[in-house]
Amino acid sequence: MFAEHDNYLIKAVDLFCGAGGLTYGLQRSGVDVVAGYDIEASCKYAFEHNNNAVFFEKDVRIVSDDEIKQHFQGADYSLLAGCAPCQPFSTYSRTKKRSNLEDNRWNLLSSFGRLISLVLPDFVTMENVPGLASEQVFSDFLMTLSNNGYSVDYAVVYCPDYGMAQTRKRLVLVASRISDIKLLPPTHNTQTYSSVRDVIEHLPKLDAGETCKNDSLHRASILSDINLQRIQASLPGGTWLDWPEKLRAGCHKKSSGSTYSSVYGRMSWDDLAPTITTQCNGYGNGRFGHPEQDRAISLREAAMLQSFPETYKFHSDGDKFSIAALAKMIGNAVPVRLGEIVGDSINQSISTLSKAN
Repeated sequence: MFAEHDNYLIKAVDLFCGAGGLTYGLQRSGVDVVAGYDIEASCKYAFEHNNNAVFFEKDVRIVSDDEIKQHFQGADYSLLAGCAPCQPFSTYSRTKKRSNLEDNRWNLLSSFGRLISLVLPDFVTMENVPGLASEQVFSDFLMTLSNNGYSVDYAVVYCPDYGMAQTRKRLVLVASRISDIKLLPPTHNTQTYSSVRDVIEHLPKLDAGETCKNDSLHRASILSDINLQRIQASLPGGTWLDWPEKLRAGCHKKSSGSTYSSVYGRMSWDDLAPTITTQCNGYGNGRFGHPEQDRAISLREAAMLQSFPETYKFHSDGDKFSIAALAKMIGNAVPVRLGEIVGDSINQSISTLSKAN
């Protein structure tokens, strides 16, 4: 699927590559991602099968600059991407300061900065949760870029503004050592946002616990009897207050229950989906009920709401696989569309540079 540019070649390495969402998006924009690094071996199949790139099961903290430089040979421009795992910087984690200080994932961004300083790629990109922007580790990362001569642009991106049908917000950064660079402006507005209907309405209908015969990823989790009754009583976009009293969970009856209004909720066809999480296939984990079918969304639907194409394969045919592992892979992924926006932003920077010369 890699589409080459006629007049220049950008080679990229995707650190913390996961299932390949960022890589797939970058390749859509014409960036030749040649390698991906991740410590999760379960991501290898999805990354390599769908992308024209090689997967390396390796901790970024021990990757050498010489190894990265080898991947860039023959390129006109180089890009190093590093979307470190976001859990240490999430709102939930940041309420637990002690565990954050003990979480060795905090230094992953610093390890990325180390490689940038040694390799000095032409372009850099990273993506993470918005909360990272208020942390010292991010300020240190910006200083690393500045000290190495990079022009930097970053913003908290609201995914619907770029055509994604979920309310996800992400911190996205692009940097260039050879030119000024800016993130592309939003491509959509409230009048043109994509909806849940636009993305998943055409998929085959499923019952809870059923798997589509033509797509093993299009499978719905089993529901207990009470959860089946709950979703049958749920209105699209509604809350548990729509249920009869006998169906309400214990947490709903506490004074704090009002804060869980979206739990066990249904999506609405003509609205945005909530942020797709690592537990998005569970009806009780958020507003992950299908808009009209009495079930939680399937893994395929979650992946498509993450802007993966319907044909993206996350496991090989006939292989046994862990539902939880696939849900984690999908929920943790960089949305494909964000990767494409990053790639297009870099292409625009190169185009501006070429015109100036």
